[in-house]
Amino acid sequence: MRIISACLLGVACRYDGSHCLHPRAEELARTGGLLPLCPEQLGGLPTPRPAAEIHGGTGAEVLDGMARVIDREGRDVTDAFLRGAREVAGLCARLDVTEALLKARSPSCGVGWIRRAGDLIPGEGVTAALLKRRGVCVLAHPE
Repeated sequence: MRIISACLLGVACRYDGSHCLHPRAEELARTGGLLPLCPEQLGGLPTPRPAAEIHGGTGAEVLDGMARVIDREGRDVTDAFLRGAREVAGLCARLDVTEALLKARSPSCGVGWIRRAGDLIPGEGVTAALLKRRGVCVLAHPE
């Protein structure tokens, strides 16, 4: 079984209340075996919500307590991002998920690159970093 960022399947769970439905993701879902999840919602954040970025590092540093996730209004939402990442990782463990197809550039799901101050920087989002640590093959879905 695989997981996928729910926004890629048309679930309006992105920070701005939108989605980013992608035809290829929809095609994959039709073949079965895809579980759509949104770590930010699972962490208790509402939709819509202010955009957030990782400050002081990447998702790996957030997991290690060396960086924080701050929203556009200056609120620290690190705990919600960590809670959501742990929920996703727990579901992956219980359901024997081996692969995750995640939304590119997100502070939760970003793989390889995340956004900071309008720029792309190397690194993973919080959920992607935790899944990688737990042995899940994490793939970025292009924007």
